[in-house]
Amino acid sequence: MEPIQYKRILLKLSGESFCTPGGFGIEGQAVESIAERIANLCKLGPQVAIVIGGGNFLRGAAFSKTSHIPRTTADYMGMLATVINACALQETLEKIGQPTRVLSAIEVSAICEPFIRRRALRHLELGRAAILAGGTGNPFFSTDTCAALRASELGADLMIKATKVDGVFTDDPMTNPDAQLIEKITYQDVLEKNLKVMDPAAISLCRENRIPIIVLNIFNEGNITRALRGEQIGTRICE
Repeated sequence: MEPIQYKRILLKLSGESFCTPGGFGIEGQAVESIAERIANLCKLGPQVAIVIGGGNFLRGAAFSKTSHIPRTTADYMGMLATVINACALQETLEKIGQPTRVLSAIEVSAICEPFIRRRALRHLELGRAAILAGGTGNPFFSTDTCAALRASELGADLMIKATKVDGVFTDDPMTNPDAQLIEKITYQDVLEKNLKVMDPAAISLCRENRIPIIVLNIFNEGNITRALRGEQIGTRICE
């Protein structure tokens, strides 16, 4: 069996993975499923940092367009949604024996620590899963960009974007049955072809810091393990 090839990884989770497709909020069974996969990942040896989106509650950009709430305030509301998700994941992980800490870019001192780079690194070195909530702490930046930023700050060897699809396709596989899975693609091609994988800012940041990205389906049993062992899973974005 191939050994794990990465010492420190950043796992990007969408808020929608915390509920059934088309659902809203947090569903216990969905969180438990995600937590089990993360706990198993930690047991393999790598240090694991996690960034969670808040789309199961609210997306700031979309919400501001359908309400009288300005984008800045809507984005801060979205950051609070990620804190809610982070706390749910932390409690679920610790229930199954995986020590976990939540560090937030916006101050919510009653329930989590502030994000301080050295503190996050210390948690990782002690074998704790570090959930990084609150996005970047600034409006107008997505949690994908936050994930790329934190991966860069913490010196991650790999960023995994965990989704409900098998990777990056030539077209939307939900509407086009002929869409083909792209196994490997460069950062530049993602940007030039305007593929809706991650924000251009996130792709550019990973390219600048030479952090490879693997886009995979987290709900397929063993996908993350195989990816960490160097097997071809999902789509790999690199130079």
